[in-house]
Amino acid sequence: MRAEPPRARRLLAAATVSAVMLLGACACLTSPRATAQGLADDGGASWHEEQPPPPALVPGEPPLTPIGLGAVGDIEFWAPNHGLLITAGNGSTIPPGLWTYDGSGWHELASVCGATDGRIAWAGPDEFWTISDGRPGQASEANGETPPLEDNTLCRFAGGQVATSYAAPAFTAGSYQPMHAAGCIGPSDCWFAGDPLPEPQVGAFQLHWNGSSLGAAPDPQGHAVRDMRLFEGRLYESLRLSSEDKLTEHESSEHPPVLRRINPAGVQPTFVPLSPGLPEYAPRELPEALDFLRLGADANAMWAAAGPSSRLTPAEVTVLRYAAGAWSQVLGPFHDPAGGNPFGEDVVNSIAAEPGGESAWIALDSRGDSENPSPVAPALVARISADGTISDEQTLPSQEEIETGAVAGPEGAAKRIACPAPHDCWMTTTQGWLFHLAPAGERSVPTDADPEFQGPITYRPPDEGLPQVGPDAPPIDDSGVDEGPSSPIGALLETSAPPAQARVTAPLLSHVHTRIVHRDTLELRFHLAVKARVRLLASRRKRIVASTPTRTLTAGNRHLLLRLDPRRWPTKLDLQTHALAPLPAASGEGAGSPGPGTGPTTVGTSLVTPAFARRLSGRLP
Repeated sequence: MRAEPPRARRLLAAATVSAVMLLGACACLTSPRATAQGLADDGGASWHEEQPPPPALVPGEPPLTPIGLGAVGDIEFWAPNHGLLITAGNGSTIPPGLWTYDGSGWHELASVCGATDGRIAWAGPDEFWTISDGRPGQASEANGETPPLEDNTLCRFAGGQVATSYAAPAFTAGSYQPMHAAGCIGPSDCWFAGDPLPEPQVGAFQLHWNGSSLGAAPDPQGHAVRDMRLFEGRLYESLRLSSEDKLTEHESSEHPPVLRRINPAGVQPTFVPLSPGLPEYAPRELPEALDFLRLGADANAMWAAAGPSSRLTPAEVTVLRYAAGAWSQVLGPFHDPAGGNPFGEDVVNSIAAEPGGESAWIALDSRGDSENPSPVAPALVARISADGTISDEQTLPSQEEIETGAVAGPEGAAKRIACPAPHDCWMTTTQGWLFHLAPAGERSVPTDADPEFQGPITYRPPDEGLPQVGPDAPPIDDSGVDEGPSSPIGALLETSAPPAQARVTAPLLSHVHTRIVHRDTLELRFHLAVKARVRLLASRRKRIVASTPTRTLTAGNRHLLLRLDPRRWPTKLDLQTHALAPLPAASGEGAGSPGPGTGPTTVGTSLVTPAFARRLSGRLP
């Protein structure tokens, strides 16, 4: 077994110290390099935690204590005050979905289209795509294999909503494979790529959007596509090499292409492999020993960085830079400083070019923590210059933040990093915490009040990944409730799903009843066929006036209570459901909705303001 490099030992020591600090001990987490070199070339900027609070349970209530947002798959910015991140969620408090940054803070944008390890691709300032998880409900394979759901569907956001959703049924020749990379050259030229195609097919899964349709465009070489970045009007793909990849064209065994350029639509050839000589390997080092290159770019240069692919294949952290039409190896074999590679065999999680200069920030992790992530691992970031100089290296949170009680202690290793402006970067940890690099006293920019990014977006349209079926729930039972002016429940039922088809499956929701208790509290009773996430929203004139938290409920008879304000009486209720298991079959023709729990599904009803509410308010706003 190889000995850990010096820096890896420092990381292990820092992680150990972090755990001790959580028990009340005190120790310094700032790396020696950062202490010696400081932030002299960083415009006085420093890293601090800036964690948003969870969504308010009821509008107007005080914000909740911040918690981790869950696994953040990607964070991308169109402008310094126009950013997005995609998360897998954190329990019932943070649903899987998207968050947006408007210059003053982060808030929830969508409680749909989240992902285990999703990606974001900007197509324009008000249009973007996400690689998202599939929805549960597809039939299992003949041998009982559960349909895969992670990172194998797409959502296109436009006009302040999910405009279209794309998916394919599992276990078919056209099934979508897990996707790990997304990018757009323009609104009508977007690419999505991921794992190799299943046998007997040869190649890598890839989709292309031409502005009106999404079609398969598989790459004949079977290397997995793991990252994608736009630079100078071209997309660049990063490939993960494996000795098991199936190829249709010969490649050099010493220098197989690890990067590929995608030209704009209409420019031939579409794909241009970048080879040979990228990167330079150590003597007797196998190309597949180096993990795929993480990509980052600004207007002047594109950066690429990678560490070893596993403990069993020795390789060192390697950094490349492309500028002025030429590639250079900044760090790695034959290009290390006199003291050796400062990062040794660390893991590179991401890299981001810092605009306005010739430097980039790298998010690093130790090999041990990357294999078994710890919630108390320190976050390590470093800035590298075009000449290979490490101008700054930080362990986050800082010792000052811990000593002053601003944070309790380390909150996970550095995962994703993005830099929308000079001395302005964001970093997410493996536990879903956010850190911001900005000059002291200038930690915000003008607020972007784009109405299409206010949220919350709660509806995802149907797609081909599931049968087009009827609603999960039958109409709300308002029998026995007067429908006159004093009734809180109206007769109109709205549903987001199309009409039912022939397949018979038990409905997710059944026996739905509502009533008003204690004059201002709505009680909703229902039966769940399987475990599901459920949330009840009350809105008035398209503004949410009350909501329950998103709750994960087991199968059986359940109920929700929602307190309403008579002076802001809602005119519509939305019951959002997201099944977490396949729905059982129902006996008898037409026994229920064939819906397999596509989610989330929204069922709504109009409300009539009761007489007592009108008397309290005098007149409605």
